[in-house]
Amino acid sequence: VAAARAVTDKPSIIKVRTAIGFGSGKEGSHKVHGSPLGEDDLAATKAKFGFDPEAKFVVSDDVYAYYREAAQRGAKAHAAWDAMMARYAEAFPDKAASFARRFGEGGLTLPEGWEAALPKFSADEAAIATRKTSGKVLNAAAKAIPEMVGGSADLSPSNITELACSGDYQKETPEGRYIRFGVREHAMAAISNGIAAYGGFIPYCATFLNFCGYALGAVRVTALSHFRVLYIFTHDSIGLGEDGPTHQPVEMLVSLRAMPNMHVFRPADGNEVAGSYACALKNADGPSVFALTRQNLPHLAGSSPEAVAKGAYTVWRSGDEAPGLVFIASGSEVSLCIKAAAAVTVPTAVISMPCMELFEAQSDEYKRSLFPAGVPVMSVEAGATTGWAKYAHAHHGLDEFGVSAKGADAMKHFGFTPENIAAKANKVAAYYAENPVPTIPRPTF
Repeated sequence: VAAARAVTDKPSIIKVRTAIGFGSGKEGSHKVHGSPLGEDDLAATKAKFGFDPEAKFVVSDDVYAYYREAAQRGAKAHAAWDAMMARYAEAFPDKAASFARRFGEGGLTLPEGWEAALPKFSADEAAIATRKTSGKVLNAAAKAIPEMVGGSADLSPSNITELACSGDYQKETPEGRYIRFGVREHAMAAISNGIAAYGGFIPYCATFLNFCGYALGAVRVTALSHFRVLYIFTHDSIGLGEDGPTHQPVEMLVSLRAMPNMHVFRPADGNEVAGSYACALKNADGPSVFALTRQNLPHLAGSSPEAVAKGAYTVWRSGDEAPGLVFIASGSEVSLCIKAAAAVTVPTAVISMPCMELFEAQSDEYKRSLFPAGVPVMSVEAGATTGWAKYAHAHHGLDEFGVSAKGADAMKHFGFTPENIAAKANKVAAYYAENPVPTIPRPTF
C-alpha cells in the first residue's frame, strides 16, 4: 500500500491473494461460498482467532473507541470544509453557486433555462437520421448543462456523441468532458454508474443498440441504483444495413423495456429526439435509453417535443372522420405508417409511441382516448413483437434475425414497406369488421 501511494503519476493495482473461508474447516472449498459454516465450525473459527466462541453479534470496546474517534475526526474535517467553502464563495461566488447547485443536499438541480436551449425542428427540413438529430440535441444540452460528461465505446463518428463545447478527458486535459471509453461496453456503463453515484454529474455513454448486450449487467445496476445515466444507442434496427445480423438488433428493445426503472425512448424524428432528451434529463430517479436510427427519417408535421412526455400520442389522422383502424409505431416505423395509411381502405390514425414506460404512467382516461372502442389497432416496429400485444390486436415486426443487405433492401425483405403494411392493415380492418374488437388497452387493477 505504501509503495502504491508513492506512485502519483498513474494508477496502481495491488494484487491480493485470499483463501475463501479462511480459518474455517471449509477453507478453500466452494461449500463456504453459499452455505453457512454451522455452529461447530463457527465456534472453532472464532476460537482460532482469539474470540469468545459463545459470543454472537458482539462489538468490542476497542472497536467502538476506534469508530468514535473516526467520527470526531470526520466532524472536524466537515467543519473545516464548510469554512473553506465559505471563503471560496466570497472569492468566487459564481463557481460556488454552480458547485452548490450540483452538489447540494437535495441533489443535483438542473440550471435555469436549459430546456429552452434544446433545438426544435420543422417538417420542411430535410430528412435526417435520429442519431444525427441526437448529436445536435446532445451538444445543445451539454452547452447549457456543464455537468454533462460522457463518450462512446470507440464509435464516436457513428454515434455522433462528441462535444463541440469541450475536448477529450485526458491526462493533459482533465477539464475535458468527452471520454474515449474504447471497445469496453460493460466497463463504459460501469464507469458511468460510478460517475452518477459520485454525484454532481450527468453521465452519458454510447454504442450500437445491439452491443448493449455486452453492457447489460452494468446497465441493470444503473436501473437498480436509480442513477441518471443517458444511454445513446444508435443503429437501432435492420435499417442499419450491410453489417448484418451480428449488428442488427431484434430482441434488444424488449430486453431493455422489460427492465424495471428504465425509460426506453425510440423517437420518430428530431422533435421527438429533443423531447426524449428533455424527459431523460428531468428524470433524476433512473436511466434512459435512446434507440436511434442510422437511416434518414422525415420530420413529422404532427410531432412535438412536449408530446413525448405522454409516452404516446396521435401524430397523424387521415381526416376528421373517426378512424376505422389505428396504427401504433415507434421510431422509423411511424413515418412508414403515415405513408401506408394512404392505401388503407378505412379512415386511419397513427399513434407514435416513443416511450412505453411514460405511457404506462398516464391516466386510464388518457390511454383510452388514443384507442377508440371497437377500432382495431396494428403495431409496426422493426424489432421483436413481444410486448406489443398490450397495445395492439395485430402486429408487423421482426421475430427472427436480420439479413446482410442494404438498409432499404433489408426493410423490404421483411415487409417494412408502405404497400405491405397497408395490405396487412386492410386485412386487419376487414377481419374486425366481422368480429368483436377486444378492448385496448386493458383496464388496470
